[in-house]
Amino acid sequence: MEFIEDTLSLEALYGTPAAPSLRKVAHSLTPLYRQWIMASRLCVLSTVGPEGVDGSPRGDDGPVVLELDPNTLAMPDWRGNNRLDSLRNIVRDPRVSLMFIVPGSNTVVRLNGTARVSVDQGLRARFEKQGKQPATVILISIAEIYTQCARALLRAGTWTSGDQSSGLPTVGEILAEASSGEEGGAQYDSEWGARAAKTMW
Repeated sequence: MEFIEDTLSLEALYGTPAAPSLRKVAHSLTPLYRQWIMASRLCVLSTVGPEGVDGSPRGDDGPVVLELDPNTLAMPDWRGNNRLDSLRNIVRDPRVSLMFIVPGSNTVVRLNGTARVSVDQGLRARFEKQGKQPATVILISIAEIYTQCARALLRAGTWTSGDQSSGLPTVGEILAEASSGEEGGAQYDSEWGARAAKTMW
């Protein structure tokens, strides 16, 4: 099997990027990038740490991030599974990347930058919902923002193919397989909805 081992060979194979691919990059929130990001209730947060990389979906019932200033976004860390993969990585290596998604649009807005984990009480209070606050808030310093080519979502038929999850294994089934039956199963699946509703925030 043949592999590419250097960037010069890679660039020779693919050629020079078109001008729009480079000129679309901003280094802080512009009015239109702000409008797009504030419409997104779902993003994927990617981090890197000593054990490797991690990609984590982040969602909210409104904008998934809050703008503090044109160079800084805040993302609440709502209750999850307490693995803390993203937070552990950020504490040790601040580099982050985010992909903001809006249902129905084949555009994805990407953001690269650095992050820190804050426990500031005043900042946490800004996200309070149903009497609860996030344990921490991720502060993201923007290095660059740009749109992603829509071809990947178009090829996948992301918003036009309907529900394709029929027949796929449930989380309970996957957990039972991974734990040799010690966790998960049908009971896990049947109780998940009520459990999630109680701990959404």
